Amino acid sequence: MRRPADASTLRLASETPPSDVAAQFEVRYTRILDADGRARAPLPEPFSDPRALTSLYEEMLALRLFDAKAVALQRTGRLGTYPSCLGQEATAIAMGRTMAREDVLLATYRETGTMLARGVRMEEIFLYWSGDERGSAYSGPEAPKQDFPICVPIATHAPQAVGVAYAMKLKREPRVAVCVVGDGATSKGDFYEALNGAGVWQLPLVFVIVNNEWAISVPRSAQTRAQTLAQKAIAAGIPGEQVDGNDVLAVHSVMQRALATARAGGGPAVIEALTYRLADHTTADDATRYRNAADLERARRLDPLVRLRQYLVRERLWSEPQEIAAREACNARVEQAVAAFLATPPREPTAMFEHLFAELPASLHEQRDAVRGRDHE
Repeated sequence: MRRPADASTLRLASETPPSDVAAQFEVRYTRILDADGRARAPLPEPFSDPRALTSLYEEMLALRLFDAKAVALQRTGRLGTYPSCLGQEATAIAMGRTMAREDVLLATYRETGTMLARGVRMEEIFLYWSGDERGSAYSGPEAPKQDFPICVPIATHAPQAVGVAYAMKLKREPRVAVCVVGDGATSKGDFYEALNGAGVWQLPLVFVIVNNEWAISVPRSAQTRAQTLAQKAIAAGIPGEQVDGNDVLAVHSVMQRALATARAGGGPAVIEALTYRLADHTTADDATRYRNAADLERARRLDPLVRLRQYLVRERLWSEPQEIAAREACNARVEQAVAAFLATPPREPTAMFEHLFAELPASLHEQRDAVRGRDHE
């Protein structure tokens, strides 16, 4: 004979217990310039000066022209595989412009604009993508000597950023580490572990998620069910927010606030910059195989350079003669860098062994000697 359920079982089965909200969270979104370049909020304080605005545009323009030249060099066999940053200029430049010289950047392979804004020379970036490790030397007078080299593996630099920020905190230095990842990286364990560490130790660390909608050929919708990527910070006890990544003024404002908080001991932040990768993933990719042409055209209408230029023209801060002069100056700068890059003597093949270990293990001495002997045959 079956035993009847007790009273508690019956109550659970027949009644829905009252529910209370244990906690509530929100993800803030910031935009200053709309898609037509109209200001929908007050401009950040640095940009009350018209020259600050026009120089910001010129810097974005220089990045776009550099990017186009890099693709052209790759297509003509003078550069290796290259990841274009077309369409992502606003986020990259804003990050570089807001970081202090003593801060440390841990970037992916698409933060060319951030590197340039921080003083890395154009010819060094060309060198790196030609396979020459001298491109990671950052030898210019204004170069950020402690910035990490470009990270090609996905999210592996996120735990490293935690280590960097922890060292800053232990030394009580008023510095901040900035770790940049793509949307695909937020699905990696490295990223989650880094978030957790940064939150537990309240580190001076700002994570920037450049959400360009694609992890190579995998769309954002196939990567995660999370409504936003910024909300992934909440589980780590870190504030997360979104920003219009095609609005350079909005990114500048959000980054400036997050950096100031982290520098003052207020802990880490996660910023999700919403943008779009207008080019292929790299020059080895063909995005037409997986991307909808209509979506691409829709994204082109949000071009960050066009948006800022429309604002400048509307405010009578920019004219066609200024545009022509700026393009000529930027092109001259890019061509000068190309000339310096192409004039750089190639390294010996044994150079591949130089940056692997502080002291080369004996097991690699034989390989290095073999390479040197074959090269001299």
